[in-house]
Amino acid sequence: MKGQRIGYVRVSSFDQNPERQLEQVQVDRIFTDKASGKDTQRPQLEALLTFVRDGDTVVVHSMDRLARNLDDLRKIVQNLTERGVQIEFVKEHLVFTGDDSPMANLMLSVMGAFAEFERALIRERQREGITLAKQRGAYRGRKKSLLPQQVLQLRQRANAGEKKTKLAREYGISRETVYQYLRGE
Repeated sequence: MKGQRIGYVRVSSFDQNPERQLEQVQVDRIFTDKASGKDTQRPQLEALLTFVRDGDTVVVHSMDRLARNLDDLRKIVQNLTERGVQIEFVKEHLVFTGDDSPMANLMLSVMGAFAEFERALIRERQREGITLAKQRGAYRGRKKSLLPQQVLQLRQRANAGEKKTKLAREYGISRETVYQYLRGE
């Protein structure tokens, strides 16, 4: 039984062009996420995993568009192939069917490890950039969630016995952030 060809596209930021990833590939339907690859909880990926059926082929531009670490990549590929769904990676010229040779599995592991390595390099460069910016006095960190006056009110209300969950909801912050403000962080 020949199924549908379903594309999956992921871009990390809203200024990236998702159409470029599968522009030369014939697909019946495309699922597009605008999210980081480190997260497997992506709405369109989950929708794709629910949508695909035995005989379908999922087409992805490259392995790093599907997952940024080896464990997640293997789990997603295994989830699909165990259900009779092929997965095709265009850039790497690889297709996985579930009946893959040891060589194909090695390629999946090696290419997945490269994606994971690239993610680690990105984090390292980001940390180095932040350190250099701090040394120059140019890095201010994340913008504070609350104004100083709001922090004062938050502390007064918490000291008066109001529940932290209620305060978090009213101020639009997490409970952990409430506790950070109460500790003076």
